[in-house]
Amino acid sequence: GRAAARSRAAGGGVGASGGKRVPVTADPSVPPSGVGCSGCGAELQCRDAAAPGFVPADKYRSLCAGPGGAAGLRDAVCQRCWVLVHGGRALRLELPPEQHRAVLSAALRSPPRHGRGPLLLYLLDVLELPDPVLPQLPALLSPDVPAAGLLVVGNKVDLLPADSPGHLGRLRRSVTADCLRAGVSREQLVDVRLVSAKTGFGMEGLVSRLQRSWKCAGDVYLLGATNSGKSTLFNALLHSDYCKSRAPDVVGRATVSPWPGTTLNLLKFPIINPTCDRIFRRQERLKEEALKTEDQLSDEERKHLNHLKKQGYLVGEVGKTFKRQKGNPVIDFDPDMLSYSIDEDPCHISKKHEKREEFTYNEVKDARWCFDTPGIIKENCVLNLLTEKEVKMALPTQAIIPRTFVLKPGMVLFLAALGRIDYLQGEKSAWFSVVASNLLPVHIATLSSADAMYEKHAGQEFLKVPMGGKERMKEFPPLVPQDITLKGTGTTEAVADIKLSSAGWVAVTAHEEEELLLRAYTPRGTTVVVREPPLLPYISNIRGPRIPGTAAYRTKKPPSLVENLKIAGNR
Repeated sequence: GRAAARSRAAGGGVGASGGKRVPVTADPSVPPSGVGCSGCGAELQCRDAAAPGFVPADKYRSLCAGPGGAAGLRDAVCQRCWVLVHGGRALRLELPPEQHRAVLSAALRSPPRHGRGPLLLYLLDVLELPDPVLPQLPALLSPDVPAAGLLVVGNKVDLLPADSPGHLGRLRRSVTADCLRAGVSREQLVDVRLVSAKTGFGMEGLVSRLQRSWKCAGDVYLLGATNSGKSTLFNALLHSDYCKSRAPDVVGRATVSPWPGTTLNLLKFPIINPTCDRIFRRQERLKEEALKTEDQLSDEERKHLNHLKKQGYLVGEVGKTFKRQKGNPVIDFDPDMLSYSIDEDPCHISKKHEKREEFTYNEVKDARWCFDTPGIIKENCVLNLLTEKEVKMALPTQAIIPRTFVLKPGMVLFLAALGRIDYLQGEKSAWFSVVASNLLPVHIATLSSADAMYEKHAGQEFLKVPMGGKERMKEFPPLVPQDITLKGTGTTEAVADIKLSSAGWVAVTAHEEEELLLRAYTPRGTTVVVREPPLLPYISNIRGPRIPGTAAYRTKKPPSLVENLKIAGNR
């Protein structure tokens, strides 16, 4: 047969879990190439690392350096395809809102492939409630769309501490109420699940729910806003019982589908048919694993578990019933070695290529697929104003430790240089509990000194984000105010959360019937949201003793809970 063309991998190293991270270099001054990625068809470019077809700028320039110019990119693959093939992982991908809506609508309006419309699996970040993208979903589920329903998954529950018994039930009710407020009908809403795609918490339950209710009736589209953890969920499902057992080994081969009307292709994996025998075998595995204690885990499993406990408050595991899962190799990205065949292993040069694994015709002829989709960009979001380095500081990736302060009228709370809350009027002190990335500093000032503090320290180490000094702050939008009036409900329960765009929120707890006048600031072009009732109403109780001479309390980190594992101290 005809030998396959050798494809030069133009990938770089972001987003592959466990792998060494190499800085991604983008160069907005370089125009797009006009050459399509040989893996997914997206136009190769080095302007935007989050856009389709990205190639690190150094690699891009070296491939274009020959006499043929951009023709040197022919047969190259983008970073996303390279990581998919060699790492078995999907990288985050973003499209502008208008393009995303047009593309997704076209895909959903295509005739059902199996006589039934697709299930939409919508992932939202529970830290972002009310979800800014949810209101767009009813339009996608209009009568001319044959979608069979919407299953909403609240992600990142591992980052939030339990403020009281039953906090997950309360969170689930909050997500459901958010969906209904956004215009999703109860008939359209199949279910609401809470998970952590990162630590595995709730994932086995999600797989069981999909297999029990949706079975293998039709295709599934995975939707979600940027930074909601969608690619992490796709990767977790890919290595779970939801995916055909051989698919993780061949998902980089013949598993992309073109988006209608664009050159962009769509990642997908085939859904396993949950026959009675498979469901039985899966249930037996889950029962067996639920009887395990931590002492029965291998050293490697225990080490992994302890790592996850440091990452989040809620930990689980995504297992595989029908095939023993091989350990994910650590991918060492070396930018100087990224010009080799896509068929070759980057760790060694071999003259002999291993035979490609491919799906057989029978495996895919009637397959139902789970499709990944590009992330929907949130509008009016502070993260859109930040550099990649700043986003990494502002987005929580580890269990959030709440920070509580007691403020009197005339005092001000700063969350980095991204948000500010002034306590303007009130009779008594009130408690302000910050729920945000542990890397973002919180500083307390007086009303008379607050403006000078911001002017002096914005862009500097003291306030941390944004970073880059006065030059950076010249281009950063100024903070704009919004006045808020609240009435306290008692000293143990917060009355509301003040959400400072996507930088985090502050839960306000005040004496019963006490009226507070507050002024909240976020950068111009972003939004302040007053969330009533608050997401974690008893959050101010998660604190240590007051630090003498300050407005702050010592922080306290609650213990982690491991799902489906008998551990001493867990019930």
